Amino acid sequence: MRASGRCGGGRSGRPVQPSTNPRHHARRSSWNDANGAHDAALQIDEEVDVTGEDSTASDIAAPFSPRTLGRTGLVLPAVTVGAAAWGTDAPLYRLAMREDDVTRTMLRGFAQGLTAIDTSNNYGDGESERRIGQTLRSLGGLPDGVLLQTKLDRDPVTGTFEADRMRRSLEESLERLGVPRLPLLFLHDPEHIGFERAMEPGGPVESLLRFRDEGYTDFVGISGGPASMLERFVDTGLFDALITHNRHTLVDRTASRLLSRASEAGMGVFNAALYGGGVLARWPRISDRYHYAPASSTMLAAIDAMGAACAAHDVPLAAAALQFSIRDPRVHSTICGVVSPEQVDETIELASHPIPDELWAELETLVPDRAEWSND
Repeated sequence: MRASGRCGGGRSGRPVQPSTNPRHHARRSSWNDANGAHDAALQIDEEVDVTGEDSTASDIAAPFSPRTLGRTGLVLPAVTVGAAAWGTDAPLYRLAMREDDVTRTMLRGFAQGLTAIDTSNNYGDGESERRIGQTLRSLGGLPDGVLLQTKLDRDPVTGTFEADRMRRSLEESLERLGVPRLPLLFLHDPEHIGFERAMEPGGPVESLLRFRDEGYTDFVGISGGPASMLERFVDTGLFDALITHNRHTLVDRTASRLLSRASEAGMGVFNAALYGGGVLARWPRISDRYHYAPASSTMLAAIDAMGAACAAHDVPLAAAALQFSIRDPRVHSTICGVVSPEQVDETIELASHPIPDELWAELETLVPDRAEWSND
């Protein structure tokens, strides 16, 4: 299997080497040449100030106005639709989504300016991709201006990331989605084997780069959990984009240094799981779990204090959680899971809700101590 119009192969017999020219593949993509967009890489310290001098909603850039995804030149809105729960059932998210809900949600999103979708090979055991592809086929293909991205996943049974599995992951995804190639392709969750094994000859990074060279994608990204591990991937200079999750939220700043390093490298940056698994999505809260695990009493107290502060300003806690990510200049797009047309509308309202500067300042005083963060 080889995409037409480009040829190439992988490297064999030696580890994947860090790029000596971080911009060696910073080429413009045909997916958005018409936009003529360009990127100025942000140089930001670990202690970056994301509050801004005047951060009321009227002065925040429109949440769905086009942004440029780092050096890729790809253009997308500030919110990307997350499709992790678009399978037949999603026990991690404690919900099930009907097939027709996917189509309705996608169409509502497109109509409202949510023109970027993030999925992965293993979401819903492949159902997320299949349902997206079914909707795209009903539309006659991927609409102009829509950015669709997916990820290479380990074998769901054996857990292997070996080259044969990576090839199958790619083939499965393209077939389900009904597309011959993608503008952006990620390696997903390499923490299951670690940085060293991921970079070995025959490992998943080598496969990802080979697929780019074969023409199946224009740009490659890394997506995972532990921030310190992701920093090592960023420092190789091999990747054009990054997805971090659960580690840059109102109550956890573990990924701050990671975001700064990716930004300094000119990478496109996505921040996901901004609600910490749901506990920041409602107040009074209906969960005692953060990052899919029981939260400490200190963490819950901080969340409750933030919820009360938001309520005193007539601001939904979820609006502050979402806008915290959107307004960070190191983040190009925030991946936000939605499972219905109504949640599309709610997300737009949350992203646009006015938040006064004094509330942002108060929320910063309520961030739990670093010891409560993920710190990985």
